[in-house]
Formats: sequence, structure tokens, C-alpha cells
Amino acid sequence: MMDTLQRFIFENAAVRGELVEISDTWKQVQARKEYPAPVRTLLGEMLAAAALLSANLKFNGMLVMQMHGDGPVRLLVVECDSDLHLRATAKLADGVQIADDAGLRELVNAHGHGRFVITLDPKEKLPGQQPYQGVVPLNGDSVAVVIENYMLRSEQLDTRLWLAADRNVSRGLLLQKLPKEGGTGTEVDDLETWNHTVTLASTLKTEEMLSTDINTLMRRLFWEETMRVFEPRHPSFQCSCTRAKVGDMLLMLGKAEVDAALADLGKLGINCDFCGQHYEFDKVDCAQLFATDIAGDAMQPASGLKH
Repeated sequence: MMDTLQRFIFENAAVRGELVEISDTWKQVQARKEYPAPVRTLLGEMLAAAALLSANLKFNGMLVMQMHGDGPVRLLVVECDSDLHLRATAKLADGVQIADDAGLRELVNAHGHGRFVITLDPKEKLPGQQPYQGVVPLNGDSVAVVIENYMLRSEQLDTRLWLAADRNVSRGLLLQKLPKEGGTGTEVDDLETWNHTVTLASTLKTEEMLSTDINTLMRRLFWEETMRVFEPRHPSFQCSCTRAKVGDMLLMLGKAEVDAALADLGKLGINCDFCGQHYEFDKVDCAQLFATDIAGDAMQPASGLKH
């Protein structure tokens, strides 16, 4: 079974929807690191949500979804590009013990200082263009509610999500109320159809999501509705780490800090948090790295220099 994202729209309602199931990609994410069951569930639900939101990106680039925590879980991050290439990881505080029934608030927002961040990063930026980043407090007791609150607050879009994940699969359903664009319907009609589709979807339970493929779920939930179904897309695992990007990270740390680490360790070994790829930089590598950076600065045209 291929990982699949299915988009659809209701013909007689200003509502669009998506269903996604991610199995192979999710297993590749887990192959890099073993997570406690509650953390695995949160990360799997975020994986499905990131794919659902990325399916409608209007640019060639990346959506980065992050939960920054003040509890046992310090960071949950999922990246998905416009081609539905995904990668994900989580960072836990040192030495923590996590109960099997721990929820999102206890794991990520224990002291009320957690935050949720979505970054939209175009691959080919215009001059002076920076990635767009939305940051909101971590309001909600589930991944779905946190994202719904974000979408309403930051995008002014009525959005509902149903998410589920276990060790084998991550699935999600998204419904979104479309802005009114003419036609004979009224705002009352649009609200009624929106509430109707949400009511249908709300019959979906976690156990049913985990045990049922998305084609069956679609028929089961919306069998009485007239829908237009689009060509399916297929998410996949892909890590964007490179040796050059690790080198850029070392440059950001600065020569003094890198030299100090080299003096203690002899060489620097860096593993990608997403895919586990190992990169090594010895003293010669780092000297060349900073020499190239200095030479590049020196060769800037005079118009680019600040006095």
C-alpha cells in the first residue's frame, strides 16, 4: 500500500477535504529513533497534519511545523515540501520518564509556555524575501485542536482536523470551509453545509481511523454526498541534509566555538536528527571551511560592503 493523499471537494457545499494515510514514510521516520508511545503518537499525528496542509501550498518550497515545549518533550518538528517529501523528529529532555497515558499538555506544555510554529519557506525567494513564520501559544489538548486554533487565528480559515497514529500508520482527515465566491447560496446555507459535513466527519473515531484505509473511510463518512475526487498524490520520506548545510551550521557557531570543540574532541562528528546520516569534520576541514568563508566575504563587490 502506497502512502496516499486524496483531495476532494463537495459539489454542493463550499467545503474542501483531504484524507491521508502514511505508512512507509512513517516507518522510515521511526527507524531512526525509538520514541515513547505518547511521543510517537504526537509526532505521527503531526506528520499527517503537515502533509494535509502542504498539499495546497501555492509555491515551490517547504512547510515546517514545530511544537516547542517546556515539559519532557522539548521539540516536535515535521517538514513537508510541495512535493510531499516528509521528514520528522522529536527531542526529549535528558533522563525523563514518560507515562504511557501522558497527553499533549503534560508532554509539551507542562508550564504553559509551549508554542506552536508554522514556517512557510519558498525555495526560490524574491530579493529580500524572508520565510513567513506564524507563532501562537500552544492552545489545545490535541495536535488537531492546536492546528485548528492556529488556522483560525493566523489564516482566518475554518478548519477541522481528525488525526490518528500508531506504530504502523499515520492517518488524517482535513475539512476546510471555502471562502464564498458568488453564486446563489447564502451565508446561512454555507454555514449549514459546513456544519453538516463536520457532523458527518465527527462520527470518526481514533480506532476506526487506525484500522480503515482512506478510500473506505471516505465512502463510509460521505456516501450520501456528491463529491469531486482529484488524482491522488503520494507522500514519501526524504531528508534534505547535506555536508554543505552542516558546514553552514558550523559557520554560524563561529570559529572560536568550533576551534574550542576541536581542541577537546580532535574532530567533530555530527548526526542528522532526521535521518541519522553521520558527518565528520576534522581540523583541516574546519580550517578550509572558515578560510573559504573569509575569502568569500573579501571578494564581495564594493557596493555590497558597509562602512
